Amino acid sequence: MIDHADRPAKVLVFFSSVTTKTEKIARDYINALEIFLDQKAKETSSKFLKPELLDLTEIDFEDYFVSPPKSAEDAAYFYLFLIPSYNIDTINDTFLQHLQETHHDFRIDTAPLSSLIGYSVFGFGDKEGWPNEDEGFCFQAKDLDKWMSKLTGRKRAYPVGMGDMKSDHAERFTEWTSGVQEVIAQAAQTGFLGEGVPGSGDAVESDDEEAEADDGEVVFDDEEPSEGRKSDDSRPLDDVEDLGKMIRPNKDGNEGARKAPLAVDFTTYTSANKRKAQAPIIKEMVAKNSPTYTALTKQGYSIVGSHSGVKICRWTKSALRGRGSCYKYSLYGINSHQCMETTPSLSCSNKCVFCWRHGTNPVGTTWRWVVDPPEMIFDGVKENHYKKIKMMRGVPGVRAERYAEALRIRHCALSLVGEPIFYPYINEFLAMLHNERISSFLVCNAQHPDQLAALKVVTQLYVSIDASNKDSLRKIDRPLHRDFWERFLRCLDILREKRFRHRTVYRLTLVKGFNVEDEVEGYAQLIERGLPCFVEVKGVTYCGTSTSSNAGLSMSNVPFYWEVCEFVKALDKRLQEKGLGYGIAAEHAHSCCVLLASNRFNVDGKWHTHIDYQKFFELLEERGPDGDWTPEDYMGPPTPEWALWGNGGFDPRDERVDRKGRKMEAIVAREAPE
Repeated sequence: MIDHADRPAKVLVFFSSVTTKTEKIARDYINALEIFLDQKAKETSSKFLKPELLDLTEIDFEDYFVSPPKSAEDAAYFYLFLIPSYNIDTINDTFLQHLQETHHDFRIDTAPLSSLIGYSVFGFGDKEGWPNEDEGFCFQAKDLDKWMSKLTGRKRAYPVGMGDMKSDHAERFTEWTSGVQEVIAQAAQTGFLGEGVPGSGDAVESDDEEAEADDGEVVFDDEEPSEGRKSDDSRPLDDVEDLGKMIRPNKDGNEGARKAPLAVDFTTYTSANKRKAQAPIIKEMVAKNSPTYTALTKQGYSIVGSHSGVKICRWTKSALRGRGSCYKYSLYGINSHQCMETTPSLSCSNKCVFCWRHGTNPVGTTWRWVVDPPEMIFDGVKENHYKKIKMMRGVPGVRAERYAEALRIRHCALSLVGEPIFYPYINEFLAMLHNERISSFLVCNAQHPDQLAALKVVTQLYVSIDASNKDSLRKIDRPLHRDFWERFLRCLDILREKRFRHRTVYRLTLVKGFNVEDEVEGYAQLIERGLPCFVEVKGVTYCGTSTSSNAGLSMSNVPFYWEVCEFVKALDKRLQEKGLGYGIAAEHAHSCCVLLASNRFNVDGKWHTHIDYQKFFELLEERGPDGDWTPEDYMGPPTPEWALWGNGGFDPRDERVDRKGRKMEAIVAREAPE
């Protein structure tokens, strides 16, 4: 339990208002609150700073709702919210979406606002339109209370207040403010909310919280574990492999009308393991009524059809605001705000310990589900991507010119989740992207060699190389295939064959304690085997979820950037000793990412790691998907100076800012601290 008794308390009152009624109430209240706090400060030894009124339409949410703001006085904050509910699009929708995404963002702690003293919400509604809570009365205030409970680690200081603007709102508001102010005074004096205070932390106090399925994340009390209520939906999600015996065929028979899955078996079996073929049960990979669907949509995915998904990347949001782009912009010239991140297959055949996806995506070794047509997937992912882009329209700081550009997809990263080449019609899907001049960046996990060999033209083809030997690969990728190492090596051999047809990339994700120590020689041998055009070396991003903890991961497994650089330099040295002709070309320090490139892309002493996208499509249209050309034929201009190794890789058009919006300089450490 955090003790705030020795720190000054500062109350922040957030409000939204369309008709200005709530704004007037909020301004009157902030004056009354200031008088109350001054009086309490004189009566007790408590320290109160002047309360502050904040309009949700005028603030940057990240300044207050990713972590509490910093103050020169080292204040402890108390958040109050005055929120009307509307059935039209308002700032409330954007705000609630931000809280939800923050809660499900793997880069952010489960309860990032747990250092608050507490919070409370008052909602204004209209009972003529919504007679009761079940029909939507003050529904946005209740939603806000639910998300704040999760983000603060259940520090609800006082129950949600609700008032009808046409009848009793003044009386209800007075009751609520009286109770809230009593709690604020007590917390400032004692340092915590206290035991038995109504609403002082029960995470399922809101009806919405009780009705919804748990999202799988666990919140712990500071002192004693909670005996919280349980429901069937709150159990951990089982893998699709484990659920097969539990799923019953659809009684209405509609599933049989869908296109049957292709008879594709990716697993190698010995004769002793062969069994008599069973009639397949055709089912959807991610049915709308499944816990997997619920979990993925809570994390911000839009599910398309029964097995595809799309999600807006955080770098897309950052680029729209001029706050920096993805490492793919530095290394290859991809505009992050024009990039769509998607997958035609949410299923994967690995359970990587560092997976970003909270362990909720399905897994499997064979495609045994309904197969959606590529046309439906293509139209669906574009539609949902544009919807997410348009939601950014009212976000503070979004640049108008980049927003306009973002409404034209130019690149597609097939790396969202799952295994894209698992989808039986991946070549048809890629062709649809290319027909609209959308470049393709496809990532696979080196477990499906037959599908990799059959793959046609791709702008850039990645293979995840997560370990240099069989034992390490088993520990870090946790593959489902029994012959995973043989599949892995076959994929590298296929990549070697494709190196004069595709831009091929090894992606190395470094996880301390798993695949960094004493593995440089092994990685060098794998590079010698596949001879990729490029080798991306990137430090792992810690998810911060219970699934990561179960896999034995913690922040200690995340390498510092200087450790990534030391590894890259050691690998580069070994490649030079082998005479393989590679060099360190570019970097994106913000992503802990360094690029090694083949000397094929070093022309007259200058690296050319960027892509000439116009030339790529001209070659494709002129010679067709089976035509003959090489990666050098669509090699772009020299890599910009700012992206080269030693210069950090931050786009000079943008500005790095701190949480207060103040410009900051990046300090890049490539050497071990002394």
